[in-house]
Amino acid sequence: MNSVIITGSTGMVGKGVLLECLDHPEIEKILVINRSSIGMKHPKLKELLIKDFTKIDSLKDQLNGYDACFFCMGISAIGMDEKAYASITFDTVKSFCDVLYAVNPKMIFNYVSGTGTDSSEKGSSMWARIKGKTENYVIAKGFRDAYLFRPGIIIPERNIESNVGWYNTMYKITRPLFPLFKKSKNVTTTTVLGLAMIKSLTVDFKTKHLENKDINTLAQA
Repeated sequence: MNSVIITGSTGMVGKGVLLECLDHPEIEKILVINRSSIGMKHPKLKELLIKDFTKIDSLKDQLNGYDACFFCMGISAIGMDEKAYASITFDTVKSFCDVLYAVNPKMIFNYVSGTGTDSSEKGSSMWARIKGKTENYVIAKGFRDAYLFRPGIIIPERNIESNVGWYNTMYKITRPLFPLFKKSKNVTTTTVLGLAMIKSLTVDFKTKHLENKDINTLAQA
């Protein structure tokens, strides 16, 4: 039985991960940390609210006893300058890594990044460099294990919607094609991504940077 921390559960990916964890017999306890409440009640579930994720050390005493962190919180870089995007993306993850490592270095830390992330941190794409810097920090921190999830096309399931309006419009238009999309190894779903996160707790998967095809493989391992 495992206990997990989940961030970003008000978003599409994070909610998908949360729903799978709530249903899965191997997950005993779940702590969600968000800026706003998810408005859910469940015997497994506890929620903590914090406005500034870089101040996560203020909750340090409540983070003991967890086996993993599924960091699903993220934001689009559209319309943001590099400094602001780095502050929200890199600084928040760094703060979480530092505090959780101090609490329990034997945790597994899973970070949801994105396809096209630049591990060299030198490319022309601002968001990809910062995501790459964030991934590199996570993997180098020294947790028992860490996985960098790089989903591309994600199909929402279980009535989950995106917080991005134009994403929802696109999903509504393409919904009749979902069964066809799901046949591609390069497409994943919110359900499969959640199951892959859970599998990472018990399966020593050699690939640490997981594109959609790797996410699908891990979910079935």
